[in-house]
Amino acid sequence: MAQEMLNEVTATRYVTPLREGGSLPGIVEADDLGTYVMKFTGAGQGRKTLVAEIICGELGRSLGLRVPELVLMQLDPVIGLSEPDQEVQELLKASGGLNLGMDFLPGSLGFDPLAYEVGPAEAGRVVWFDALINNVDRSWRNPNMLVWHGDLYLIDHGATMIWHHNWPTAEASAAKPYNASDHALAPFVPDVAAAAAELAPRVTEELLTEITAAVPDEWLVDEPGFTTADDVRRAYVAPLLARAATVHERIVMDAPTTTRPSQAPGWLAARLRPTGPDGQDGGR
Repeated sequence: MAQEMLNEVTATRYVTPLREGGSLPGIVEADDLGTYVMKFTGAGQGRKTLVAEIICGELGRSLGLRVPELVLMQLDPVIGLSEPDQEVQELLKASGGLNLGMDFLPGSLGFDPLAYEVGPAEAGRVVWFDALINNVDRSWRNPNMLVWHGDLYLIDHGATMIWHHNWPTAEASAAKPYNASDHALAPFVPDVAAAAAELAPRVTEELLTEITAAVPDEWLVDEPGFTTADDVRRAYVAPLLARAATVHERIVMDAPTTTRPSQAPGWLAARLRPTGPDGQDGGR
């Protein structure tokens, strides 16, 4: 189960920016002697990205998926005065106060479908989870997964639950299918049906209420159409709860064909694996 509140730490040193992401996260050290990837409220995507990171990250962890630990991070903008990069300086100045940190996994490698094999069960759980949260950013182009000590970790859930950018359309948006054809784990024959049977019953109103309680009030207040932060939290619970029950029936995963092959590198590996006489993968 998710904890009601995330741990809170204070950033003590800005180490370096990570320029792979559009929001320019940075590696920072904190007063608990930990090292984190910090995501900033002053970044272009704003606080809703951090809300999505908390809700989806903690939901994934509650379902048994590997997600680096999340913490709330206090930032004093003065920490960036010695930073030579003007863009980074401006970002730190705009992000004073509460931000989000993700545990830094030293030595981790970006997921490569040609180098790391994922079983159908684990692939199915990840694809089902991404369908639940409507994650549009786990494709072969940008897997947003790390391999650390031989295990797969899920990162970067800011581009999820797109309905929270337009609440009046949330119900209709949450009811839409999820196209997983370009999902980074599509080549590994994800067992989505088994994942749904295992995970859907665990997505309860109680669990979602507990998880949304971890989102700071200051990131939820002043949301148009809502009176209180708790009203916004309930708005997050409703579509996720409804989606969990049936989203597996609406996952689209078209296989590549000889006339329209996918450009995903992983599809090539899947196509080169030996198959049995019934056409099933003979490599497992």
